[in-house]
Amino acid sequence: MTARIALPPELPRVAQLANSLASATEDAGQLHPDVVAELTQAGLFRRWVAAEYQGAAAPISTVLAEIEALGKADGTTGWCVMIANTTALTSHHLPAAFASEIYGDPMGCTGGFGMPAGTGVMTPDGLKVTGQWSWGSGTDHCTWIAGGVRIVDEDGNPAQTPDGATTPFVFFRPDQVTLLDTWHVSGMKGTASTDYAVEDAIVAEGRWAQLIGATPVIDSPLGRFPFFSALGAGVAAVLLGMADRAADELAGQGGHKFSGSSKALAERAPIQSDLARAQVAIAQGRSHLHAMVADIEASIAAGDDATDEQRVALRLAASGAAERAVEAIDRCFHAVGGAAIYADNPLQRIFRDAHVAMSHGMIAPRTFEAFGRYRFGLPTNTAQF
Repeated sequence: MTARIALPPELPRVAQLANSLASATEDAGQLHPDVVAELTQAGLFRRWVAAEYQGAAAPISTVLAEIEALGKADGTTGWCVMIANTTALTSHHLPAAFASEIYGDPMGCTGGFGMPAGTGVMTPDGLKVTGQWSWGSGTDHCTWIAGGVRIVDEDGNPAQTPDGATTPFVFFRPDQVTLLDTWHVSGMKGTASTDYAVEDAIVAEGRWAQLIGATPVIDSPLGRFPFFSALGAGVAAVLLGMADRAADELAGQGGHKFSGSSKALAERAPIQSDLARAQVAIAQGRSHLHAMVADIEASIAAGDDATDEQRVALRLAASGAAERAVEAIDRCFHAVGGAAIYADNPLQRIFRDAHVAMSHGMIAPRTFEAFGRYRFGLPTNTAQF
């Protein structure tokens, strides 16, 4: 965790609760209700909500440190808080009436998947949407659930909404959404990242945000921060938190002995090296990530928008930090040996959660291809950077 960033006073208590209920969360396949209640009460789902709707509107760097701290306590909790907050960035982009309706509730929480897996047709009653989305993290505790939608006409041809959106991020009431039982996975079990679907759901005209290239309704630092850059950084922050926990677990389990060995882990030179290398990987990933976030924040504070170069640099830092975090987790897991595979050892859950988290499209290994392509000066679509 970045020491120079002050965390909310409620966070250590919530993190301790999340840690104590981590196994129960995993067994239930959803965030424990007590953890949801504490996160809600502490406002940790709403840290990036615009101040105009009673949100904290906290800086990107601040909330990344909070996500990391919660990810260290429990990867699932950090993940759900990350999803809620990145979705909350839309409070700066939604028309005021709908932003107030969705985010004006201090107990509210939003989530969803931005890729346009649904289709929407404009009708006199509003936008009629049908679709199914994957990766619905935390949707079971959300008060509004969103999904990316491709606008088409009655014949299925590409079209746009009256405000010019072609692939808006559309908000549904929970009673419009069916949560599907698809989340049977090896890790991140408690995030309840199940598929979800709507069929002929009517959405009031304008109850959507544009995630790419749109001018924010609220001209704020958060409104001008690139959405996908924040999302990538958030995913990386969760993994950095889990890696920090893995290093702590290795250090704390240093008195254990390998089968057949007279030396404790802490006394073995290779294990000492593993712990040191894990620590430096985490520190390097975190430092690079926060440096690139600070660079964009400084540009926005000076009145400038983030450049393509800055967005690429931040997305690269996020993918790099995620990779270094998983490297550290793997090193700690294998250093402990056979003891790490038992259900009562937190390292086995951290290991499983990390490798599921690493499959997220914002930081997955394949993202490096686009960043390298850009650096070579080849034509590169940077819209989602």
